[in-house]
Formats: sequence, structure tokens, C-alpha cells
Amino acid sequence: MHHYYISLLIFIPLLAAVAGLFVPAGAAKYFRYSTLFVNLLQCMVLIAMVMEYIPAQGMQLVERKDWITLNIGTWGILKAEYFVGIDGLSLPLVALSVFVLLIATISSWTINKNVKGYFILLLILNAAIIGSFTALDFLLFYLFFEFMLLPMFFLIAIWGGARREYASIKFFLYTLLGSIFILIVMIGLYISVHDPNYSGQLVHSFSVLNMADASNFISHTILDPNNAWTIGPMNARLWAFLLLFIGFAIKLPMVPVHTWLPDAHVEAPTPVSVILAALLLKIGGYGLARIAFPIFPEAAIHFSTFIGIMGVISIIYGGLNAMASKDLKRLIAYSSVSHMGFVLLGFASLTPEGIAGSVYQMFSHGIISAMLFLLVGVLYDRTHDRTIVNYSGLSSKMKSYTALVLVGFFASMGLPAFSGFIAEIMIFLGAFKANSVNGLLHESLAIIATLGLILGAAYYLWTLQRMFFGPYDLKGNIAHDSIYDLTDREYLMLVPLAIAVLFFGIFPQPMINIIDPFAQNFSGFVLRAGKSLTLNP
Repeated sequence: MHHYYISLLIFIPLLAAVAGLFVPAGAAKYFRYSTLFVNLLQCMVLIAMVMEYIPAQGMQLVERKDWITLNIGTWGILKAEYFVGIDGLSLPLVALSVFVLLIATISSWTINKNVKGYFILLLILNAAIIGSFTALDFLLFYLFFEFMLLPMFFLIAIWGGARREYASIKFFLYTLLGSIFILIVMIGLYISVHDPNYSGQLVHSFSVLNMADASNFISHTILDPNNAWTIGPMNARLWAFLLLFIGFAIKLPMVPVHTWLPDAHVEAPTPVSVILAALLLKIGGYGLARIAFPIFPEAAIHFSTFIGIMGVISIIYGGLNAMASKDLKRLIAYSSVSHMGFVLLGFASLTPEGIAGSVYQMFSHGIISAMLFLLVGVLYDRTHDRTIVNYSGLSSKMKSYTALVLVGFFASMGLPAFSGFIAEIMIFLGAFKANSVNGLLHESLAIIATLGLILGAAYYLWTLQRMFFGPYDLKGNIAHDSIYDLTDREYLMLVPLAIAVLFFGIFPQPMINIIDPFAQNFSGFVLRAGKSLTLNP
């Protein structure tokens, strides 16, 4: 049974989605409860996976089956596999996905428009997210990566706000552009890499693990590390890394390819915003760590300073835009841009501390951003107004709500005792250490990045002061009877997230034990392989 844990996580929601097609659209309760049942089943499978996982053993719970085998004559044999597994990078993100998708389902309980279509799309998105975080075959990863695009597009376009068509099309076009860049590199890698398990015949491999081994590249192909083609001022491997980097940076998102995110967040319904911020952004960071850096380690080293600079720009620019935001949801969307900039900074350092901090940041930010967007959704469901200046003194009327807002804001600020602090301190340690250890990042980048912490404190504390403290007052068309404290369903959504934020801030070691072996191996491999390829072009 344990050999099929990952497949169960992927295919249970897909089977439920297919079954839902045959259920009448009027059976709204069926779709709500069946989706919740799927989420609870996934939680049980996840618990079993975590109990069997041994941190020091690398890739585990691997499932590998032939998927596509095609003889293409003199070009050899095309071979793609159903190849999935988990390690210290993917397990935290799979755990985050299962947890957040359960919370998103509870948040979706109030969806009344086309309930059947909504929950079927939610189940398809569930499977695509889990598949993306576990796929070890590039073609399979790309399939799941693209599979996320359509459900998210329709979830925003149909159930979103007033400008939902604009936001959904913008999201679709940006993501599609990134996908095209990734597709170009995938084709180049397919042409250039063979499967070493087959002797006497040329079998092209989509295995990410094979692609990370320089000895598996076919001589004189476009991406052969020993004789890569030169295209303009750089060789093809550097171009390939840049294309992958841009493709995943759009998903992250990184400034300046971030502009789709605030619009998508503002127009998306609350559960979709939760999934978008907590999970879909992490696909960008995951793609860099699983695909771009290991396959092109010399390019990762070559562009490390550039990546660090772009991370710092995202941190500062996102923080400044958050401070200028008048809409509470837009403020939190820009804070996500800023926080994902820290992920880039940690990866650019290529130190074990920086890598571990980036993975921990993706996990931590997933929990915190889910909580923050749910908190915005609670207020919006009551008043249909997210304008910050229209509220004052809410703490006198919504005491429990205010307490949870304080937890979410303080966690996002990175204060001690919250999970955000652990992630950011590890990233700063790695970034400050990088110059003395590997010479890749100057200390000035880490120093400038600390301004992001000051900006975060400024826009969160200013928002708290304006909305929650001072005399109670409401402006605009907000009715006073719409202001009341949390319901039982809202407690059920928010309290587990608050507990998780505090638990992983006070007791980070269980998660660090999972992440650290991956971070050590990743940092050592990229530096060792990258320097070897640089010395032997």
C-alpha cells in the first residue's frame, strides 16, 4: 500500500471529479461533502506518508511506471514515465497543499453559484497541485503544471469579482507565456538527454534525475555541457536556464513579471485566493529548486548575483506597493510578492542555510498567506468592502477576529515565535554567509533586504492602527449590523492556521529535520557540479 501513497493523493480527487460529472447539478450538498471527504482522505494518506518518511534517505515513496514509449526512427526512442516521489523539498509542500486545500474547501461552503462546476474544478486543481509537487518526469511535471491553468482560469472568471474577466485573462496569458518558455527548454533537454539504463539503443529521457547528471547528455547536442551550442553572447545552457528562470519567476511571481498577481487576488473568490497565494506561487520556487538549478548548475552560479538582486528588488518593491495599497486584499497580495522575493534571495545564496530557509519560507508563507486571505474574506463577506480607510475601531466589535488578525500580521512581519521569523532568519544567515563561503552574493544584498522587514512592519502596523484601533467608525455604505465576530465555520478555518503558524515558529525542528538533508545535498551538488562544468566547458 505504501508504494501508492502519492498516486492516492493525486487520483482520489480526480476520480471524485469524474464521479461528480454524473451527479445532478442541484445536489449542492453532495459536492460540498464529497470534496470535504476527499480532503480528509488525503489527510489520512499524508499522515501515513509522514510516518514512513525517513529524512536522511533522499527520494522516497517512488512510483515509476512506463507511460509513453514511441519509436521515432533515427531520432531514437521517446520515453516518458509516470515517475513520482518525495524528498525534503516536496514533502513540506505536499503537506502544505493537503492542509490548505482542506481549509479552502471549508471556506468554499458559502459558494452558491454553479456549485457542481466549482467543486469539480477545485478537485481537478487539487490533483494538479499535488502532481506538480511530486513529478520527477519533466513531461509529467509539465502536464500537471499546465493542468492547473484551466481550473484556476475558470474559478476566477466565473466566481470572481467585477473585473474577473480581465484578471483571469491576464493570469492566463502571463502563465501561458511562462509555460512556453519552459516548454522550449523541455524540448531542448529531450533532444539532448538519454536514459543510461538502456544500452545499444538511443532512448531519450524526460527524467529530471537523469537531466541533472551531466554524463547523460548526448555529445554535440544543443545542451551538451561539454559542447553546448553558442547562441549570441551566451551558450545554449545559459539561455535555457534564463528561460526556465523567467517561466518559474512569473509563477513565483518576481518583479517585474508580477502584475497579474494583485489583479487575480483582488478579483478571485476568497478560497481561490487562498489556493493561489498558499500553493500556486510555490510552484515557481519549487520549479527553480527541482528543475532549473540542478539541471543547469553552472548557470545557477553564473546568474546567482542577478537572481539575488531580483529577489531584493521584489522584496522592496512589493513592500512599497503594499504600503501604498488602499484595498486590504491588494495589500496582502503585494506582501506575497515581497515575501517570495526572500525565496529568491535564499536560493541565490546557494548555502545550506539559505536553501533551507527558502523551502521553509515557502511552507511558512503558505500557511500565513492562507490565513491572511481568509481573514480578508471574513470581513468582505459581511460588508462587501475591503477599503482600509472605511474601517476604524473594529477591535471593539470583533475581538476574536482582531486577535487572529494580530497573529496573521505579526507572523507575516516575521516576529519571533511565529513561523515567518524562522524562515527569514535562515535566509538572512545564508545570504550574509554566501560571500565568505562561495563568493556568490555580496553582503550588501542581505543588508538591503532587511528594509523589507521594516516596510512589512510599517504597512501592517499602519493597517492595524487605522482599521482596528481608535474610535469605532464605519464609512461608505457599510451597515453597522454587518459587523459581528467570527462564526463557528470561520473559527474552524482560522484557528488551525493560527496554531500551525505558532507551532512551526516555536517548534521548527520537525520541519527542519525534513528540509535540512535536502538543503545540504542541493547546495553541495549545485556548487560542485556547477564549478566542474564551468572549469570544463
